[in-house]
Amino acid sequence: MTTRRIALCTWSDPAYVDPEPRQAADILRARGHDADVLVWHDVDVDWGAYDLVVVRSTWDYFDRLEEFLAWVDRVDVGSRIINPPSVIRWNVHKGYLAELGAAGVAVLPMLVLPRGSVDVASSIRATGWEKVVVKPAVDGGARQAALGETTSTALVQHAERIVALGDVVVQPYAPGIEAGEVSLLLFDGELSHAVRKVPAVGDYRVQAHHGGSELPHTVTEAELATARAALALAPEGVVYARVDLVEHDGVPTVMELELIEPDLFLRVDDRALERFVDCIEAQLG
Repeated sequence: MTTRRIALCTWSDPAYVDPEPRQAADILRARGHDADVLVWHDVDVDWGAYDLVVVRSTWDYFDRLEEFLAWVDRVDVGSRIINPPSVIRWNVHKGYLAELGAAGVAVLPMLVLPRGSVDVASSIRATGWEKVVVKPAVDGGARQAALGETTSTALVQHAERIVALGDVVVQPYAPGIEAGEVSLLLFDGELSHAVRKVPAVGDYRVQAHHGGSELPHTVTEAELATARAALALAPEGVVYARVDLVEHDGVPTVMELELIEPDLFLRVDDRALERFVDCIEAQLG
């Protein structure tokens, strides 16, 4: 077997060192490859020396968006990066959800407030929704999400603060989130595993750093059909994907497509890590 060089990219925050890229690198090395875990914005790395560059836990890209997108394009010239640049650019702004909805995929309704919008309060009230979630269109981990009544002064003030910095998405609150958000993990279009992320009592945010918990989940045919329909609309083939769904009006509804740097929850399934590494190897040709 020919030894190939593979880079798995992460971030540099010492507060949380993601174990998944290192675990994948260990298996790749055991299979005879040269695998490195690198910080994506390390200026000393020769990315062209790698046969494949895999975006993993680059969880600071939201704050360095233009730098990150320029890095993606640059790396893809000298090497090959996954997911592809066209997929990353499409997925980086939550406006892609409107495209899914227009194509018939079940998504929550949404209002996009462009950066610098004025009269935010009346725009939110005009939706007719009673309770909404407001969040930046480019963000992750519910870092700047806020839940409240459309008449809430605090909610409107939060929306005004973040719309001064970038586009903002407003969506009606989906009570189904209280039973959990289901994440389907697909590699090369095939279902690998799934997890139900349940928020802490009294919260709606499912992330572990907000007190959420993870439970095993058996995927339904309807959930898988929705996930595949959504991924089919990506501008190019998707190598790895996490599709986040919530039950809304009795229908599996897309909350997010995570196609850039998702937590893949490899820890919840004994074979998930091996399947992910298989997926990486398949990209080497």
